[in-house]
Amino acid sequence: MMDFTEEMIEKVALDLHGTTKVMVGDQEIDFKRPFKRITMMDAIKEGTGFDISGMDEEGLRSVADCLNVEVDDSMGKGKIIDEIFGEKAEPHMIQPTFIIDYPVEMSPLCKKHRDNPELTERFELIVNGKEICNAYTELNDPIDQLERFQEQMKLSEKGDDEAMFIDMDFVRALEYGMPPTAGMGMGMDRLVMLMTNQTSIQEVLFFPQMKPEAKAVQLTEDEKAIMSLLKANSPIDLNELKAQTGLSNKKWDKAIKGLTKNKLVKVEKTDGGLLVSVV
Repeated sequence: MMDFTEEMIEKVALDLHGTTKVMVGDQEIDFKRPFKRITMMDAIKEGTGFDISGMDEEGLRSVADCLNVEVDDSMGKGKIIDEIFGEKAEPHMIQPTFIIDYPVEMSPLCKKHRDNPELTERFELIVNGKEICNAYTELNDPIDQLERFQEQMKLSEKGDDEAMFIDMDFVRALEYGMPPTAGMGMGMDRLVMLMTNQTSIQEVLFFPQMKPEAKAVQLTEDEKAIMSLLKANSPIDLNELKAQTGLSNKKWDKAIKGLTKNKLVKVEKTDGGLLVSVV
């Protein structure tokens, strides 16, 4: 999967730019294969000088404290390791780098590493200090999966709002059987940002309108008359404006309320009385 990923990204760079070297901001990033591969623990050691391999939660909290990485009581081992990596290692990985061998605590849906049960068969690709893709061998052991879910529930009880719940339907499906499976998810938006040297995601994705466009306000004849007078003289004393319109009290109240409701005019109280002005 890593070979496939780096081959695909290298080809994208070559097809777009004719070279594997791409400028991203003031950084030159080389997408030529092979990409660097480093374990999670070695990446943290390289970035901080601390070897956290085999540390318990108390030891990890001590390291986080030394590194001024903020953690709280709701976090378990996996979350603390993730915080340390995210603050002290990941931002410095400019050239394409595969992070491999994630701790079990960080990956509740990943299959355990075939050579080390404390780790999982998972990798992430980091480029320019950001994750581009995440991939792993799917956990297809229902007993192991249920135990992982139970550990997640313990974290949830401690206050970790990102912990997973126990999905018994999923566990039951695994009991029926699941073939060896692997998957990879890539952030196409981030990849396009890298390849086109964009710093804003809005430049590479179409963001649909979150709400309908405001429709033009349809004014009544009385409202149009008031607006015409205000455009010639704004602000103006409310009573004077009312007199100039020649409207009855009922028509005046309805018209001025309609204009203020649509935020076309505003009425302000001053020492000299009420003033009406165009917004």
